[in-house]
Amino acid sequence: MENDRTREAGGTAEGDRGIVKRAGTFRVLGIDPGSQVTGYGVVEEAGHGLCCIKYGEIKPARGVAFSSCLQTICGGIQEVIRRTEPDALAIENIFYGKNIRSLIKQGHVRGVAILAGAESGVPVYEYSPLEIKKAVVGYGRAEKGQVQMMVRAILKLPELPPPDAADALAVAICHIHFRKADPT
Repeated sequence: MENDRTREAGGTAEGDRGIVKRAGTFRVLGIDPGSQVTGYGVVEEAGHGLCCIKYGEIKPARGVAFSSCLQTICGGIQEVIRRTEPDALAIENIFYGKNIRSLIKQGHVRGVAILAGAESGVPVYEYSPLEIKKAVVGYGRAEKGQVQMMVRAILKLPELPPPDAADALAVAICHIHFRKADPT
């Protein structure tokens, strides 16, 4: 998964050894779907605290067919699932927008992410942008920068994660806070 189309950061300094799931923890993979950049973030709840396991961005190559972009995104998400063994996958729901083509592409990316989770046996949950921002910032109309700063503070990260990865981490934090009962 580490190639020129994927940028990863965060997690532990121990590399993949730090990704091994500990007993008694609950791990969530958050996804911020986008056709150009799909953010992902894995957050673990252990006891009364949250810990960032891994975060990054999946960036399909520019100028390739959209079907190839979807394959790259699906493969990237499947690899993150394989490496981090989440208990749940939480994804941002589509919100209203002016550009219908962008919303349709985002819907396709969401479908691929949901399928990757379902095929891996990971229950999938959906949250609106309002729910996510409210869970992380306390205000449903928060700006992207505010979400980044709060994610950094909540997870005690040494630096701000990239915007799409921060949004994905926020989705994971939201699911840990709300833990919906039934997957969609």
